[in-house]
Amino acid sequence: MTDRSTKDMDGPSIAPCGTRDDRVEPRLRGAWQAWLSSLATDAEAATAAAHLYGELPGEARNAWLEALVEDVPALKVPPIAVYGPLLAVEDDAARRDRICLAAGFALGPITKVDCALLGAATGGIRLAALVIPLYLDFVRLLVCRFVKNRGFDWVRQDPIVSAVDAPAAGSTIDGVDLYVSSTEAVVDELAHAVLAHRRMGRALPQLLCDCSDLFSARLPSA
Repeated sequence: MTDRSTKDMDGPSIAPCGTRDDRVEPRLRGAWQAWLSSLATDAEAATAAAHLYGELPGEARNAWLEALVEDVPALKVPPIAVYGPLLAVEDDAARRDRICLAAGFALGPITKVDCALLGAATGGIRLAALVIPLYLDFVRLLVCRFVKNRGFDWVRQDPIVSAVDAPAAGSTIDGVDLYVSSTEAVVDELAHAVLAHRRMGRALPQLLCDCSDLFSARLPSA
């Protein structure tokens, strides 16, 4: 994490808790609200918010959400900009419902891909990258390295990426050059790798389980 992100994170670590010193509170609140506003356009700040929130215990997450009830109406950005990073990492059903209600938005099943890319290396190794729309101008990046008849070597993700920074034709990941392919072709290759992975008795990476709706039409029941 860069120094800028660390500094940005100073605001939310203090401001939600508030302070009774009237000489200090306006400055802290102003910094907190400026940081919240940056989440609409700054993928690094949004990622930092998701990471920070995700590390908090339940009581502190509730305090964060309580602070947003007061501060979000004062911002000039859509609520989803502020709540989106939290929704991306929240796993408690009640808090997810609360966030969705406040944001007026829900992250539905992953069924749409903005861009699908493929690349090949020696030994039958394939690299696939899926650029999945998230909210506003942010996307989620899922990258898989696999061999079709053997399964997956690894699956990784960047949960929040600015759309303009997402991989495109000619991008390189782990030394593999990528080209744009159709979503159907890439998902078909991944589906074959999923079957091979299962046949070898290996547990499917959770990140792929999260994308099960993409494969549902191509895979038999487990």
